[in-house]
Amino acid sequence: MLVQDIREKILEGDLSELLLHSKDEDYPAEVSKLLESLPVEYAINTFLALPESVQISIFSFFDHVLQKAVMDELPRPQISVILNNLESNDRIAFFDTLDGVEVTEYLNLLNDKNRLATYDLLGYPEKSVARLINTNFTTVQKEWTLGQAVEHLRRFYTDTPAANVIFVVDNQGKLVDDIPIRRLVLNEHSRTIEDIMDGFYVKLDIQDSIDDAIQKFKEYDRVAIPVTNSNNVVMGVVTIDDVIDEAEEKDTKDMQQFGGLESLDLPYVKTGFFTLIQKRAGWLIVLFFSELLTATAMQHFQIELEKAVVLTMFLPLIMSSGGNSGSQAATLIIRAMALKELSPRDWWYVMRREIFSGLTLGVILGIIGFIRIAIWQKVGWYNYGVDYNWQLVALTVSISLVGIVLWGTLSGSMIPIALKRMKLDPATSSAPFVATLVDVTGLIIYFIVAAMILKL
Repeated sequence: MLVQDIREKILEGDLSELLLHSKDEDYPAEVSKLLESLPVEYAINTFLALPESVQISIFSFFDHVLQKAVMDELPRPQISVILNNLESNDRIAFFDTLDGVEVTEYLNLLNDKNRLATYDLLGYPEKSVARLINTNFTTVQKEWTLGQAVEHLRRFYTDTPAANVIFVVDNQGKLVDDIPIRRLVLNEHSRTIEDIMDGFYVKLDIQDSIDDAIQKFKEYDRVAIPVTNSNNVVMGVVTIDDVIDEAEEKDTKDMQQFGGLESLDLPYVKTGFFTLIQKRAGWLIVLFFSELLTATAMQHFQIELEKAVVLTMFLPLIMSSGGNSGSQAATLIIRAMALKELSPRDWWYVMRREIFSGLTLGVILGIIGFIRIAIWQKVGWYNYGVDYNWQLVALTVSISLVGIVLWGTLSGSMIPIALKRMKLDPATSSAPFVATLVDVTGLIIYFIVAAMILKL
């Protein structure tokens, strides 16, 4: 699709070019992106002018703001048609964006089957696998021949990512095996399903979290995984495309929180100016008040600073080194926990590792700092020994760097683990937060070391 040309024609009121491509495989996704790029009124009017089948195919690709705007303009019978024809997971995703009154209103527009299924799935936690499952699936039984299975799939299966795997169940609907669709194609149709079963299958429990689903898809490299209840009865299917969307949303929120702001509810380009300010201001205010502690610490050591003005020259170096080491450690630990490589129980392992890492990194920076001061002094670019022996100044900076980098790595690694243990999101231990904490404590370490070595 020539998106720019089609966009211009839509703005002129001509939908012929848009409808011309309605048979393209990527049409729903492309059209949704195109409509979302238009002013809201144009997007809504274009959607209303599309055939009903096209409306159904592209609705689930819209963000929830445009979905709601479209629904507000549609008559109730048309809303009912769209909602009843959505995949169950897309329907749940829409209902998740509604408030209590709206949920009841839209539930009444569903048919009995979809209403009961939606009401049931909405009863599960927001971050559970139940919110992602597609209840439109077909199963086979092990006694069937491959020919019978193929005919059954042809009649009852639709062309979705879930169709790449078939699920074998017994007479009670309990999961027995999962089989790649290629096995049906590559074997004689006279053979039975049981003949090509390997007895190994991957499944999710309906109570599992979305994080569990993401991890299982990564671990087993599947395109579709069945979801069962406590009795191992198949309740639905989760596909890789739905999990990728959830993983992307989760990673985006984690990155935003780690950057020192509240996570955005909409993409950056669609977030209003005042909403963006609101999301950013909170953390900035918290960090600002935290940084005020830095000024307090410097006021406390004002006498020491007056005795050795040379110390002020290295304040940016000291503060940035501690903050950088803390941010590095926090990033590594948060990501390791997100990938299930670490858990709060591994805190002692992490602490031991970060103690040695912090000491090593601190020594490296300390040596570089000492050499830098020595070179500047010897070459005559600056005289650090006006009030004190320059070697003592260099030693103060070097030892302070070791202590501050060690403290930074320990803080950065332990804070996310502590938050995780308290059932809080480790991503909230943002890089700015860790850096601010280490700035304040780093100054205290710096001045204590200086007082001991320079006898302030």
